[in-house]
Amino acid sequence: MTEKEKMLAGVPYDSTDQSLGKERTRTKKLCEELNATSVLDGEKRRELIGRILGKAGREVHIESTVWFDYGYNTEVGENFYCNHECVFLDGAKITFGDNVFVGPQCGFYTAVHPLDAASRNKGIEIAKPITVGNSVWFGGGVKVMPGVTIGDGAVIGGGSVVTRDIPANSVAVGNPARVIKKIEQ
Repeated sequence: MTEKEKMLAGVPYDSTDQSLGKERTRTKKLCEELNATSVLDGEKRRELIGRILGKAGREVHIESTVWFDYGYNTEVGENFYCNHECVFLDGAKITFGDNVFVGPQCGFYTAVHPLDAASRNKGIEIAKPITVGNSVWFGGGVKVMPGVTIGDGAVIGGGSVVTRDIPANSVAVGNPARVIKKIEQ
């Protein structure tokens, strides 16, 4: 298997692999171009978002600055809004449903590094997917860790660090985030 195939399969891979480095560089250049494109040039921004993301609904708005590692591993549904200064470390899939709102300075991190220093120093990683349902709202500064699933209608309070799954229609806050309330429909 290539290092990319290993990464996509969720098994240990060498993150320093040259072909993966080239893919990240390509995506960073597209992010730089998107971040430098005026909000008044909606057509150009939509075109760049389409080139960066693996899948994007029709109504997708991403504020600058934003950074993706690969881009093609991130999929967003309809009516997706991402505020300023967000980071998507998408070695594994990051999937967002419809009507998702991401506050400023949020991060979605799929990379898991070994506890063993020798392996970590060699650039070995594992990537675990993040899945976000429909109608989810992330407050500012939320960080979502590898392998997490967040259910439909959930609200994640500002500054929270999500380390485990959050059920649908729940309010979760804190570090680590914990459910504090069920949302009545």
